[in-house]
Amino acid sequence: MDQRAFAKALRQNLTDAEQLLWRQLRGHRLAGHKFRRQQPLGPYVVDFIHFGARLIVEADGGQHNGSEGDAARDAWLRQHGFRIMRFWNHDILQHPEGVLTRVLAALAEPVPPLSPPLSHEGRGE
Repeated sequence: MDQRAFAKALRQNLTDAEQLLWRQLRGHRLAGHKFRRQQPLGPYVVDFIHFGARLIVEADGGQHNGSEGDAARDAWLRQHGFRIMRFWNHDILQHPEGVLTRVLAALAEPVPPLSPPLSHEGRGE
């Protein structure tokens, strides 16, 4: 399955926690901020992303506990200038206000500048 089809399938099969969070993030509902859901980004698909703030919000179930794949994924995303917030599904379901407060706080932080591309000398060319 290609990445776009995979993202579409994920959008059609949201977990309960993702559905709850999406109801609060969609349509500029969170203080006017625009989020996208199940967005392809490089070799990955992220749960929710605010491109302007370079902020990714992930809703994680137990399969993500100590995942080496998630660590590699987060490293790639950070290398490309994104900040990642991860919340456990049960926290989203039981304390949605607290989750949204933390997301709003992250959105209020200044967006780190992107590092410029390396010169030809810096790339070893």
